[in-house]
Amino acid sequence: MTIWIKGGRVIDPGKRIIEDLDVIVEDGKIKALLPPGSFKEAGEKVIVVNAEGKLVLPGLVDMHVHLREPGFEYKETIETGTRAAVAGGFTAVACMPNTEPVNDCRAVTEFILEQAHRAGLSKVCPVACITVGQKGERLIELGEVREAGAVGISDDGYPVKNSELMRRAIEYAAYHGLTVISHCEDTSLAGKGVMHEGVVSTRMGLRGIPAASEEVMVYREIALAKLTGCPVHIAHVSTAGSVELIKRAKDQGVRVTAETAPHYFTLDHRAVEGFDTNAKVNPPLRTPQDVDAIREGLKQGVIDVIATDHAPHSPLEKEVEFDLAAPGMIGLQSALPLTLALVREGLLELLDAVAKLTCNPSRILGIEGGEISEGCVADLTIVDPDVEYLFDRAQILSKSKNSPFLGKRLRGWAEVTIVGGKIVWERVG
Repeated sequence: MTIWIKGGRVIDPGKRIIEDLDVIVEDGKIKALLPPGSFKEAGEKVIVVNAEGKLVLPGLVDMHVHLREPGFEYKETIETGTRAAVAGGFTAVACMPNTEPVNDCRAVTEFILEQAHRAGLSKVCPVACITVGQKGERLIELGEVREAGAVGISDDGYPVKNSELMRRAIEYAAYHGLTVISHCEDTSLAGKGVMHEGVVSTRMGLRGIPAASEEVMVYREIALAKLTGCPVHIAHVSTAGSVELIKRAKDQGVRVTAETAPHYFTLDHRAVEGFDTNAKVNPPLRTPQDVDAIREGLKQGVIDVIATDHAPHSPLEKEVEFDLAAPGMIGLQSALPLTLALVREGLLELLDAVAKLTCNPSRILGIEGGEISEGCVADLTIVDPDVEYLFDRAQILSKSKNSPFLGKRLRGWAEVTIVGGKIVWERVG
């Protein structure tokens, strides 16, 4: 079976290429990149995908999602989560380990991969725990989960408080070729806070979480990366202070990378006013000044990756008092249009925006993808960057609907998503 992607504008951020080309896919790989109209059809088994006026991107890669399975299937399953992923243009997602049971062993890693294979949608790259049971006491068997198919380790949702334990995790992960993804939070500073500590939390009478609760742990991870000479990836950066720390570390040659999520460059703590639990996340939405710093960090390349931190919750966890609501929002189907908005605003060049969603996360995770070249795997996303639409519940394919962007007008979506040479999503209508 041959797929002819006809008339699109090919974006390859790794090679810094933007060019009108036809893409020919056969046997799961990109067979050829040809000048428009030069491909000669032969036989009946050619699927033509009209990409005129569209962007042809490497398949998007989300290196931070919560698929909830096993254990919390009422919020999301691997099938529903990966269906939302391909609808959002993502051909691969890295799923965090805070399931039930947590992913701290071979059996859970293999189960996740089996379920992903059964769903047959986006690729799933399991991230295992750093510590057994995410209790912060004892390292898991890193070699075992790596052999089973894990690509990284994280106690996401919980920080590793013991610095010596974290040092050893960083060193052993480097030996096994696993990416360390750090949840940076000093829980003694965060306490029982439920939103950013500032004028809005004071006005609303809610307990706050200071920016320093993130920044002190970012500083520690940078210090450990410098001490060990091994790489560390900082998850969901939300504060100006964190951006500055990471910038200084990179300037010094420390092997640190970082991600942020669309809500941190789009929304600030005022989104919580009205006690909107869909805007409750961890780390929390910060001040307008922090948003500006995140945007500048993206522009300067201090922040390498845009990841969704897709965190589905049911009404049981969200339609309650703000103090009791679970933190997190879904993001797989809103990340692409929110990122394209940065391009339209002139903050990011198109190549740089696409890099943060494709080749950069692929490189950090050590997985294939993020390029469009002859012979490489055919993971592709065809995007209409100009279509405008109302983002509503009917469009959301995740099992959960907890998004603060519901009812907002967005621009740009994935028209077609191809994984391993197979069309797994095609927008109709």
